[in-house]
Amino acid sequence: MKKLMKGNEAICEAALGAGCTAFFGYPITPQNEIPEYMAVKMPQIGGVFVQAESEVAAINMVYGAAAAGVRVMTSSSSPGIALKQEGISYLVGADLPCVIVSVSRSGPGLGGIMPAQADYFQATRGGGNGDYHLPVYAPASVEEAYELTYKAFDVADEYRTPVMVLIDGILGQMMEPCEMASITPKIADKPWAADGNSGQRPRNIVNSLNLKAEGLELANIARFKRYDAIKASEILVENNMQEGDEVAIVAYGIPSRIVLNAIQTLRAEGIKANLIRPITLWPFPYDAFKTLPLSVKHVLVCELSMGQMVEDVKLGVGDRLPVHFYGRTGGVVFEPCEIVSKVKEIVVDK
Repeated sequence: MKKLMKGNEAICEAALGAGCTAFFGYPITPQNEIPEYMAVKMPQIGGVFVQAESEVAAINMVYGAAAAGVRVMTSSSSPGIALKQEGISYLVGADLPCVIVSVSRSGPGLGGIMPAQADYFQATRGGGNGDYHLPVYAPASVEEAYELTYKAFDVADEYRTPVMVLIDGILGQMMEPCEMASITPKIADKPWAADGNSGQRPRNIVNSLNLKAEGLELANIARFKRYDAIKASEILVENNMQEGDEVAIVAYGIPSRIVLNAIQTLRAEGIKANLIRPITLWPFPYDAFKTLPLSVKHVLVCELSMGQMVEDVKLGVGDRLPVHFYGRTGGVVFEPCEIVSKVKEIVVDK
C-alpha cells in the first residue's frame, strides 16, 4: 500500500522499519520534520529520543548508542553536519555503525534554507580528521529515500561504518506516494558491543584511540579492506546510456529528475542525450564512465553547486571526452529549458 508522505517522513518510517531504536538530533531547517516525527514515534516503540543541546552533543550520543549495539540515527543540515564531523570521525575510528541523514541547504556558512547540492564534498570527502570514507546514498524520490535509508542500516551493520543519506530540501519537504514494503531488517550480531554482557564474554572496550603507530596502521588498513568490499558490492547507479547517444548528462538527486525532463525535449528535437545518475556518491560509479558508448562525444554534469561532482566525473572519464558543467547555486534551482540550452550550445560548438 502506498502512503502520501514527505521525504523527511519517509526516512523516519524506513528507520523505524529497519529497527532503529534511538535517535539524537538538534533542530535546523529543512530537516526539522525528522526529529519531530521521531519524537512522537520513538516512545511508542520503547525507543529513545533526545533533542540534544547541540549537534556536537547529538553525534556523541549516537556514538554511545552505537557502542552499546543498538541501531541509531541522527539527522541535520549543512552547518549542523559540519559540527558533527569530529564525532563522525570518532565513530569511524571506533568502527561503529549508524545512519546520518543530511538534508542540504545552501551555503557556505548559514547560507539559506533553499535547496542546494554544495555539500557533495562534505559528504564524499569527509570533513573529519584521519583516513576514512562514508558510504553515501543520494535518493531522487520519496520512495527511494525510504528504500535507501532502510538499506543504509543494513550496510552500516555489515561493514561497521557510519552511512550517510544525502538529500536536499526539495526532497525533504516534497510529498509523493511511497510504497512502504514489508522488509525484514538484517540485524547483525554484535559481539564487539559494550552492552553490559561482560558475564558471558570478555569485557569489550569501544575506543578510537590507538597510541601505537603500528597498531593504528593495521586498523586503518583493515578498515580500507572493508572499503574495498563496499566498492565491490555496494555501488548503485542508474545508467540509461545506449549506443548512438551523443551526450551523457550526469546528475543526482532531485536535479536528475529535472534533467530527465530536459532529455525528453532534446530527444524529441533529434539530439540523443541520456542520463547517468549516481545513487551512491561514495563509492562513486566510475565504471559507468569508463564504459560509455563510443558514440558519446560530450559529458555534461548538472548540479546545484559550483561543480563539485565534476571532479569525480572527470576521474571516471579521464581524457577521452570533454566534460562540461552547468549549475546553479545559492538555492537557485535550474529548469529543464536551461539544460536544453546548454546541451545545444555544446553540440553546436563541437
